[in-house]
Formats: sequence, C-alpha cells, structure tokens
Amino acid sequence: MTRTPPAPPARPALRLAAALMLLAPAALAGPPRVAADIPPIAALAARAMAGVGAPELILPPGASPHDAALRPSDARRLAQADLVIWVGPALTPWMAKALDALAPQARRLTLLDVPGLPLLPAPQGHAHHGHDDHGHDDAGGDAGGRQARGDGDLDHDHDHDHDHDHDGHGHDEQARGDDRAGPGHGAAPGFAPDPHAWLDPAAAKLWLQAIAAELARIDPENAARYAANAAAGAVELEALTARVEEIVAPARGRPYIVFHDAYRYFERRFGIAAAAAVSPGDARKPGARQVARIRRIIRETGARCVFAEPQFPPRLVATLIEGTGARAASLDPLGAGLAPGPGLYPALIEGLARDLRACLAPEAG
Repeated sequence: MTRTPPAPPARPALRLAAALMLLAPAALAGPPRVAADIPPIAALAARAMAGVGAPELILPPGASPHDAALRPSDARRLAQADLVIWVGPALTPWMAKALDALAPQARRLTLLDVPGLPLLPAPQGHAHHGHDDHGHDDAGGDAGGRQARGDGDLDHDHDHDHDHDHDGHGHDEQARGDDRAGPGHGAAPGFAPDPHAWLDPAAAKLWLQAIAAELARIDPENAARYAANAAAGAVELEALTARVEEIVAPARGRPYIVFHDAYRYFERRFGIAAAAAVSPGDARKPGARQVARIRRIIRETGARCVFAEPQFPPRLVATLIEGTGARAASLDPLGAGLAPGPGLYPALIEGLARDLRACLAPEAG
C-alpha cells in the first residue's frame, strides 16, 4: 500500500507572511463606511473624506443629542460602520451602550478624548452673570472680557432645577483607555467636560487631523488624500476664525441670554459671554422659579436678546421677554437647518456670529 508522503514543513518566511496577512487590516471593498453622531461632526468628516466618500449621519438634523433615541435606520448605520466618530458620552450618554451592541467591531474616535483639546468643565446647571458669582470663571479666566459663569449661583437659592444628565455618564469608557477610542485621551479620568467643543474652530482643526489619521488607519491607500484634506480644511478654519472675529466684534460687551449653556467654547474663542442660560441643563426644561430668575437677570443686566433654539419651544422665550425690552432671536448650535456636507461646519459657525450680531448690534449690520 502506497502512502502519501507528508507535506514538507512550511518555510519560516512563508509562516511569517501568513501571520502578517492575518494581522493586516482587511482591504476595504469601497470607501470606508463612516458614521458621525451630529451634523457638525459629519461635516468635519465629510471635509476629511472629500474625493473618497461621505459619512453617514447617525442622528437626524434637529434631534437633540442629549436625549435622542435611535431609529432603526440609525441603528443600521451604526451596525454597518467601519468607523464611528462621536463627540463622546458627555454629549450622548445613551450612545455608548448602542455602540457596544450595534458596532462592536467598528473603530471609534471619541473626539473629546483627542489630545491637546482645551476642555471646559461641564456647566453646573445654574443661571449666572458677571457680578453675582464672585468673579469665578470657567477656565481660569478667558480673554476678550468674557463674563464669568462658574460654579456660583445667582442668589444661592437652589431650586433643584439642576441637571447633571450628561455629567456622570460614560466616564468609565474614558478612564479605561478603550483601544477603539481614537488617538488618546484629552482629560484626566473623572473630569466631566462641557461637550459642546465643536463650536470652537480651534477644536475643529484638531479633530480634522484626528479624523484624517483614523481614516488613514482603516484605508491606508487614501492616507495622502485624507491628510491633504485635513490640511486644506485647517486653512479654511483659520480664515473662518478671522471672519467670525470681525463679524462678532460689535456684539462684544452686550449682555444676552441663551436657551441652554452650549456656547461657552464659541464665547471663549471670540471674547463674548451670555449673562445666563434659561435651561438648567442640556436635557431639562426650566421650572417656574428658573423662569422668574431669568426674567430678573434680564432686568438687572439689561440683556438685549434672549435666544431660543430650533429644538425648544419659542413660546417660553416670549414669556421671558414680556415687558423687559429684550428681543427674541434664535441660535442653532447643531446646524439643523443647514444643508449637509463639508460646508455645514463653516456655515454653522459663521451663522452663529451673524445671528448674535443681528440681534445684539443691529446698527452694525
């Protein structure tokens, strides 16, 4: 009986090649499938991906990220993603579990963890203005005459309207050093950041670079394109910052009220500051005592404008300004009414500046 001789042992070079093939990332069949949480982040991803592909938006325009619920179509986008780009659990505390369940194999880029990001602490859910909080500010003092809105309360009359919905969620993910979380971590464990950092173009520049680097990891064939897009985008953001500085200049020093405390990064960058925020937190409606408090601040500061937002009822603003002489206007921190794509981000930032100026300094328009 003839026996088949045993196969010769694989040569070391062949074994090494096979091991390297197993370790190498699988080639993509097409452009990377990227999912981004909110419109401004999708816009930055679209700028980095220009000429290669386009990201999918997880949350629909106009949805509040703080308390949104995923639709089946949103869940499908997550499940199909090669890369998920999100601000982080401080903005969408509910999304961490969804990512674990729906996109366990996808890479994650958590933008608030990007190194070098000058984070502000989360708002404490109080209404503040410059002469009632004993001069404490958010980040050790901001340039440009920013009024302080630190941890002090207007009159120390706590009415339990405080909201910490986004302060205490997701810190475990930040602290554990998740290897899917992107290039690194930008804050000490346990630090609760203000998540609205996309409203600072300097943060957007850092994020563009981080997005391009992450795209290059999963799609090395287009790494040069991503890097070039991020570099061109950074130049555009520098020009945007200079334009906004000029637009917002006439509004500096004129008090105003925002609906919720989402604008501190924009304010720090451009040297302006709201006197108070109507909502005690990102996902909370103000109670009767908070409304009375805000009306008092409007009178005491001479606030010129009270800004609503698209996702909040405008009737409350009408109640706040009744008999005060303040005007009602609107700010959109998410770009809900803007066309998606790479142009959404600069349109959002410049739109905020123009809306502030139009209400606070109409004579300069």
